[in-house]
Amino acid sequence: MNRQSSSCRNLAPPSMSRRDILARAGMGFGLLALADLLQRDRLLAAESNPNGLNLRPAGKARSVIFLFMGGGPSQVDTFDPKPLLQRLNGRNVPDSIGRDVPRIARAPLTNLYASPYRFIPQGQSGIPVADIFPEMGRWVDEMCVLRSCRHDSPIHAPAEYLATTGTQIGDRPSLGSWIHYGLGSENENLPGFIVMKAGETGRPPAWSAGFLPARFQATVVEPAGIPNVALPRGVTAAQRQTQLDLINGLNRHHLERLAESSELEARIRSYELAFRMQTAAPEAFDLAQETQETKRLYGLDDRDAAEFGTLCLLARRFVERGVRFVQLRSGGWDAHGNLAGNHTPQAKKTDRPIAGLLCDLKRRGLLEQTLVIWGGEFGRTPTAENPGPTPGRNHSPSGYSMWLAGGGIRGGRVIGATDPVGYAAIERPIHPNDLHATILHAFGVNQYRLVYRHHNRNEMLTVNGGEVVEEVFA
Repeated sequence: MNRQSSSCRNLAPPSMSRRDILARAGMGFGLLALADLLQRDRLLAAESNPNGLNLRPAGKARSVIFLFMGGGPSQVDTFDPKPLLQRLNGRNVPDSIGRDVPRIARAPLTNLYASPYRFIPQGQSGIPVADIFPEMGRWVDEMCVLRSCRHDSPIHAPAEYLATTGTQIGDRPSLGSWIHYGLGSENENLPGFIVMKAGETGRPPAWSAGFLPARFQATVVEPAGIPNVALPRGVTAAQRQTQLDLINGLNRHHLERLAESSELEARIRSYELAFRMQTAAPEAFDLAQETQETKRLYGLDDRDAAEFGTLCLLARRFVERGVRFVQLRSGGWDAHGNLAGNHTPQAKKTDRPIAGLLCDLKRRGLLEQTLVIWGGEFGRTPTAENPGPTPGRNHSPSGYSMWLAGGGIRGGRVIGATDPVGYAAIERPIHPNDLHATILHAFGVNQYRLVYRHHNRNEMLTVNGGEVVEEVFA
C-alpha cells in the first residue's frame, strides 16, 4: 500500500485472536469457543439462521459494511474528475453532449458549474480523488471505483429504496435482510444485521425485512449501545431466564393458536436474542478496550469526525465478532445550494473515520473478508442549481460514483465512465440490481439461489436478475 498513514503502516497486528477476546470477556471460554468452531463450520446454522437458507459462503467476503451517504454526494466533486467541466464553467451543456443526456432529473442543461475542489492522483494506481478526502484518498489502491452507477429515480426515497432493496417501491427486503436470511450470522449473541445512523433519521424500508420473516430486519442501535440491554439492578441471569421462559411459553401457546405469524415468531426470537445480548453486547460496545492510537485513527479526538468515527470503530468490532451486515448512515449530502458549504463539512465528518476503518481492517487481517461499500442514492448534476455566489447541484441518478473495497475486490482501478461533463453513464452502466448481484458474488452466492417463496413466486434480491460486474474481481 502506497502512502498509508504512519499509524497504520507501523503498527503490528494485535496479538489477541477473536477467541482470546471472547475468553477475556468472561463469557465462558469452553462453551463459546466450541460454538465459534461449530459456527465457522456452519454446524450451528439452524440456530444462527433459523428458517433461513443457510447458504455456505463460498467467496472471500464474509461480512459487509455499507457506508451509506444519504442525500447524494456529487460524483464530479468526489471521485469523477471532469477537466472539460472546469473549462466550460458558466456555459451551457454542449449540444454534442446534451442530446444524449437522459432527462430523468428534469434539470436544465444550462450553466455548468466547475468543481470547487482539486483532484489529486493518489496511490500507485494514480486514481484522482477530490482533495476533500485527503485521508480516504491514501487508500485508493484498495478501492474499485464505479463511475457509471445509474438508475431512473431523481427522488430521495425511491432512489434510496432502489439502492437498498432493488426497486423504488420500498416494500421489498433490504440488501442486509437478504444477506442475513441467506447466510445467517456467525455470532448468535449479536444481531446479524445492524444499522447505525449519524446526522439523519433514515427511511426504515432501507433496513426492513419486507416480505421475509420479520426476524431478518435490522437492529437499529445507538453508538452508546443497544438501549436497555443491561440487566436491571438486582436481577440475576437466572431470574431473567425464568422470566424469559414464562414469556416464551405464553407466546408459543399464542403462536399455536395463530398457526403462523412472522411478527410474533420474530418477537419470541427477539426476547431470546435480547437475553443473550445482555452478556455479549456490552462487551462489543465497550470502546474502553481500544487503545488511544486506535481511537485517534478513527478521528475520535476530532469534534467533527468523532460521531461517524465511533460508528466506524463499532462496525469493525461487530464484523470482528461475526455480525454479517452493518449499515452505517451519514446523512446531509443534499447540496441544492452552497455545494462547498455542504460537501466540505460532510467530508470532514467522514473522511478520517472511513480511512481509519480501512486501515484497521487491513492491519487486523479483516479487510480481505469484509466488503466495504461507499455511496449514496444518486449523484448530482454538473450544472448549477440556485446560481449565485454559492451555487449547488440538483439530483442526478443518470450517472454517479460508488466504490468497493475488501472482500475479494481488486483495488486500484476504475470501472465505467460518465460523459465528458459528468451528467450520465456512457460506459459500463451499473444498475443497483447489478451491484447487488456483484455483492452476492463476492460471497460466492449465485443470485438465483438466494430465493424466498412469496405470493407463489420465487423472489430474489435482484428482482428480475442483475449482471455481476465481473471486472471488480479480475
